[in-house]
Parts: sequence; C-alpha cells; structure tokens
Amino acid sequence: QVQLVESGGGLVQAGGSLRLSCAASGRTFSTYAMVWFRQASGKEREFVAGINWSGASTYYSESVKGRFTISRDNAKNTVYLQMNNLKPEDTAVYFCAASQRPYLSGNYYNRREYKYWGQGTQVTVSS
Repeated sequence: QVQLVESGGGLVQAGGSLRLSCAASGRTFSTYAMVWFRQASGKEREFVAGINWSGASTYYSESVKGRFTISRDNAKNTVYLQMNNLKPEDTAVYFCAASQRPYLSGNYYNRREYKYWGQGTQVTVSS
C-alpha cells in the first residue's frame, strides 16, 4: 500500500510559478516510479510528467515541456513538480500517482497504469 498527499497548489497569475509536492508513505519510496496528472473541470485526467525510481529519466507532456520540471527526493519520500510560466490553461486539479514498478512503462500516459493516487491539489492560473 502507498499513501500519497499533495500540497502546494493555489492561485497564481499567468507567468507565475508554483511548486507542488507529493509526500509518500507506505512502501519503500525509492522502489517505484512517480507521475503527475491533472484534471481540468469537465475534462479527462491527463498525464503531465513522470519520473523513474532514481530520477534519472523524466517524461513530460508536450503542453508542459520546457515549463515544468519533475524531481524527487528519495530521502524525503517526496516528488515535486516545479511549474514555471504558468498559463490559464494549466488550471486544474493536480494529482500524483505511484507506479507499481521502478520504471515507467511504455503506457505511462494512461491513468489506468496507476493504482495509488493522492487526493489532488487545485491550481488556478488567472489571466
């Protein structure tokens, strides 16, 4: 079992920055890959970023590439999402999720790959 708790969301103006955190407990954190998804109102949950167990490999959706950075601190059992140059279209509830494997699969963008999810944190970007 893995428990995940996100924090760091809030209201920010376009062009601003936020850093989301996801604290994990339960299974040994360094044994599994982690991802961030987001869900805007009325839309499907979509992949944002992913990172393997060591942090050596990262993956991003095209919509956030170059603006967002995913990282992890295995000593603190935490994964981060640094979001820069935020846009109104980034407004969504952001969720972290844990893989059951140390490396992301080829289907990493599919929400059904992930069994463990946090409760989400709201990010609102005003224009």
